[in-house]
Amino acid sequence: METWSLNDLEVRPGSPEIVASTDDARAIVIDLPAGESLDDHEVHESAWLVVLAGEIEVTALASSEAFSGGVGTFVRFDPAERHRVDATSDARFLLLLTPWPGPGHPGTLSLEEKAQVRERAAERADRSGPPS
Repeated sequence: METWSLNDLEVRPGSPEIVASTDDARAIVIDLPAGESLDDHEVHESAWLVVLAGEIEVTALASSEAFSGGVGTFVRFDPAERHRVDATSDARFLLLLTPWPGPGHPGTLSLEEKAQVRERAAERADRSGPPS
């Protein structure tokens, strides 16, 4: 058995703390100051989010559906479901990713597959031109 006191961990905003990682899941604690956000993003795994402190607003980008909640709020995202998380007050939450790593995660790719991903990313960057 392993135990953690998640609200006693020293976590710096912008530096998520990996609490545990196995072949089945990864647990991460994230501190997000009021007014900050985890902008439009997705992960390869199912993501399970539990608010430990503060208040957040979560938006599912495909539907623009938004939900606000505080301590005890529990949210699940499907793999590759685009979403954003905004802190409406200083917030801390636990993020569980399952299975870890998920299909398509860079950690599961062969060296050849990683090279192909880099090539495709470079091609997309070339087509879109320099940032404005």
